[in-house]
Amino acid sequence: MTSPTPSTAPTLRVPGATAVHHIAYTVPDLDQAVNFFTDVLGAELAYRTGPVADPGGLWMSRQLGVHPDAVARIAMLRLGPVTNVELFEYAAPGQRRVYPRNSDWGGHHLALGTTDLDASLRHLTSYEGVVALGEPQKVDDGPIAGTRFVYVRTPFGLHLELAEVPDHLPFHYETPVRLYTPVAGPS
Repeated sequence: MTSPTPSTAPTLRVPGATAVHHIAYTVPDLDQAVNFFTDVLGAELAYRTGPVADPGGLWMSRQLGVHPDAVARIAMLRLGPVTNVELFEYAAPGQRRVYPRNSDWGGHHLALGTTDLDASLRHLTSYEGVVALGEPQKVDDGPIAGTRFVYVRTPFGLHLELAEVPDHLPFHYETPVRLYTPVAGPS
């Protein structure tokens, strides 16, 4: 399945909004996370910035919803053909230094589409500190039957999901809505 052309792409209900620009994660060590995203996942570093701070002011609290004295270092990366990932490293008074579980409010993970889940899993788990959370699973029924997946945890605590999705899914017969699926190979 091909992606819609810009003129036929669905639009968001937010006036002027056309798509997701980026996803962002706060990480404990920006250098470690950037190295993982570039060296292990193959992302390209677009830029780094910071420190971003407003000592004694309210900008950080008002604009980013963090402690007024927080300091951020930021990196923006390109992961694959359409995904921008922004990484933040904060130093802030009262900072919680644990990742939420997937079941916690604010829980999150980054899912990577793969055409070979087993090879992807071997690649990721060959890196020190990357741990598979269980064995690969196959969905046997429901709207995504035939999909295989497994979660892994990175050395800095971010959960990744590997998802191997067949070309045709049961929900395709019930709705014209299709999920974006990057096609492997040259464009």
